[in-house]
Amino acid sequence: SVINHRTTYKHTNTHLQIKHTYNHKMTTSDEYDLLVIGAGSGGVRASRIAAGYGAKVAVIEPQLQHGAPNYSAIGGTCVNVGCVPKKLMVFASRYPDEIGLSEGFGWEGNAVGSFNWQKFMEHKDKEISRLNRVYQEFVLGKAGVEIIEGFGRLNGKNAVDVKSTATGETTTLKAKNILIAVGGWPFKPKIPGIEHAITSNEIFYLDKQPKRMVIVGGGYIALEFASIMAGLGTKVDVMYRRELFLRGFDMDIREFLKEELERNPNITIHFKTNPKEIIKKDDGSFVVNTEDGASVETDQVMFATGRTGKVDGLNLESAGIETKGTFIPVDDYSKTNVGNIYAVGDITDRMALTPVALMEGHRLADTLFGGKDRPVDHKLIASAVFTNPEIGSIGYTEEEAVEKFKNITIYKTRFRAMKIAFPGGHSYTFFKLIVDDATQKVVGCHMVTNGAGEMMQGVAVAVKMGATKEDFDNTIGIHPTSAEELVTMRTPSYSYKDGVKVEK
Repeated sequence: SVINHRTTYKHTNTHLQIKHTYNHKMTTSDEYDLLVIGAGSGGVRASRIAAGYGAKVAVIEPQLQHGAPNYSAIGGTCVNVGCVPKKLMVFASRYPDEIGLSEGFGWEGNAVGSFNWQKFMEHKDKEISRLNRVYQEFVLGKAGVEIIEGFGRLNGKNAVDVKSTATGETTTLKAKNILIAVGGWPFKPKIPGIEHAITSNEIFYLDKQPKRMVIVGGGYIALEFASIMAGLGTKVDVMYRRELFLRGFDMDIREFLKEELERNPNITIHFKTNPKEIIKKDDGSFVVNTEDGASVETDQVMFATGRTGKVDGLNLESAGIETKGTFIPVDDYSKTNVGNIYAVGDITDRMALTPVALMEGHRLADTLFGGKDRPVDHKLIASAVFTNPEIGSIGYTEEEAVEKFKNITIYKTRFRAMKIAFPGGHSYTFFKLIVDDATQKVVGCHMVTNGAGEMMQGVAVAVKMGATKEDFDNTIGIHPTSAEELVTMRTPSYSYKDGVKVEK
């Protein structure tokens, strides 16, 4: 190939990093500068940015249109069976509450009506198909990335065998660098009758809405779908094996959401409950028997009990790539233990969020082909959980902050928002700030209220920049909004001195 490039060497204390700036004029070689296995968020971003630097790039994805058998197609889990269709379902599920509150604002004669599952799914499928085309034709196509529909598996350190989805034929492609971005897959435990259970893949393709549903799990996926299905009118039983869901989140947030979900008449939560078996009845419904001897009859069973890395079939051993369980460990430059093979996104088990995978893929391309030194940055990443009400969070939890900083001050408030209080609604809003006493920086912000995701994105900029409590206090609030409480909380709720809680 005819490639003009500058090569510089930068020695770090962990590895010798080679950075390239490519000026791609013409290529006659069969060797790619970058071969990407997986066209999800991280793989697509890395491919597009690398191609923009002039690298010869191809991305390999088993299917280019959403749906069975792989469900996740070009665009990844987020676009096909994750963030995007889920958020559309969130929007749909919120209308009954809005309509219910409308009478208190003077609107008469409103009724919730009935939800047409088939109609919604038809519209959803059309939208995801549109996005599949956008990724092919615009995001990757216009960037000059070659798209290969097939299953990729390593064949040593510099080659990938691709089995064509269309023909079944296998072709071997050569590459200087290989990126593994295959994502994750829902985990289901091995209990009798587990074949009857669905996951966050299949729920987007059910023919009809279940009237009753058991959702097993205590993470954000389980709780988001519990809120969604309850909002659409399904009676939901949530089963979780521990005492309280959302491990890793701030304890106040966990307890507050528990109160709010228990207020929902369509949700019943069973803590310390683990399914033992699923029995399918003659009428097509199911019975879930639990380890403590209880039984719940239902029309659908969904497991949201974590995700595993999709390492099966990758032939990682041919290149000597180390794994940890079903995941691939990498360094701060997303490099595996093999010098020219990288991994980004959920397969690395760092932080399984779409924007994080985008960041990892982008920084990898910048480092490899853009002449930049860009390690990943997983500090102070904001996130949202689209339950009803929503959670927004950034930074340290109270428990983490006490452990790290020892001396912290907590500010929090709980109230009914104007939109809820005026028409006689019952849900509450919760805000919390965590301040490091030594620097006065806001090191944690957590909230529960609908719109928390939109609100937290702006707060995240301030926290990421190192804003202090004084900076928050000096910011004029926007009135009347719930968000103004973030800049008007003046009185501490309590503090910690040398790690010991001191009440106000």
